[in-house]
Amino acid sequence: MAALTLPEGFTDFDMFAFGSALLVAGVIGFFLNAISILSYLRVKEMRTPSNFFVFNLALADISLNINGLTAAYASYLRYWPFGQDGCAYHGFQGMISILASISFLATIAWDRYHLYCTRQKLFWSTALTMTSIIWILSIFWAAVPLMGWGVYDFEPMKTCCTLDYTTGDRDYVTYMLTLVLLYLLFPAFTMMSCYDSIYKQFKKVHHYRFNTSVPLRVLLMCWGPYVVMCIYACFENVKVVSPKLRMVLPVVAKTNPIFNALLYSFGNEFYRGGVWNFLTGQKIVDPVIKKSK
Repeated sequence: MAALTLPEGFTDFDMFAFGSALLVAGVIGFFLNAISILSYLRVKEMRTPSNFFVFNLALADISLNINGLTAAYASYLRYWPFGQDGCAYHGFQGMISILASISFLATIAWDRYHLYCTRQKLFWSTALTMTSIIWILSIFWAAVPLMGWGVYDFEPMKTCCTLDYTTGDRDYVTYMLTLVLLYLLFPAFTMMSCYDSIYKQFKKVHHYRFNTSVPLRVLLMCWGPYVVMCIYACFENVKVVSPKLRMVLPVVAKTNPIFNALLYSFGNEFYRGGVWNFLTGQKIVDPVIKKSK
C-alpha cells in the first residue's frame, strides 16, 4: 500500500496534533450545546421567546461542532475521504453554522437590551420571525460560493474545507468584504451598542447581573484573528503566511461554541436554571428584574 503524501508544511505529528485539538474542541462544544438544546426541549418553563434565541444559538454552534469533528476524523486519516463534492458541502455547512451563530449573538444582545433597558416584552411572533430570517439569510449567503461568487476549497492541511482565501480574485474580495460588513462589523456594533446601554443601566441601579464586556470580547477573540487573515488575503498573497499558522486560526475560531455555551446557556440567569433542572430535576427559580426608580 502506497504511503500517504502529507500536505506541504505538515508532519504526522502536526496532523495528529491539529486533529486532537479539533476533536477536543468539538467534543466539549458538542456536549455543552447538546445539554443546552435538550434542556430547552425537555423543560417546559424554559420555552420563552428570549430563550428561543439561545436555543437556536446552540443549534448553530452544535452544527459547527459537527463540522469540526468531521475535520478531526479526516485529520486522523491524514486525508479528506469525502471527495471534492464533500468538501464543498463541508464548507457550506460550516459557513451556515458560523453566520447563524454570529447573528444570534447580536440578536441576543438586542433582546437583552430590551429586557434590561426598555422593558419591552418580546413576543413569540417577533422571535419566530427574526429566527426564520437569520436562518434563511445564513443559508443564502453560505450558498453563494456554490453559485460561483467565491469557492469552497481545502484548508492548508487538506482535511477540512472553507471559503478559499488563497485566490485573492475579485469574486473572493467582494464576497469576503460583504461578509465582514454584514456578519462581523454589524453584529459587533450591535453587541457593543446594546451591552454599553445595559452596562449604563446596571450602573444606574447598582446591580451588575453579568459582565457586559465579555460577549463581544469572546466573539472578537475567537473570530477576529481568522477574519484578519481573510481580510489580509483580499490585498496580499496569503500563501506567504505559514500553513501551520493558517490552520491554527480556524482551530481557535472553532472553540467559539464552547464559550458561547458557557456564556449564554450555563451563564445566563434565565437559562441556567432550566439546565440545572434538566440535569438534577430541581425546579427553576426565575430571577426578578427590579425596575429602576
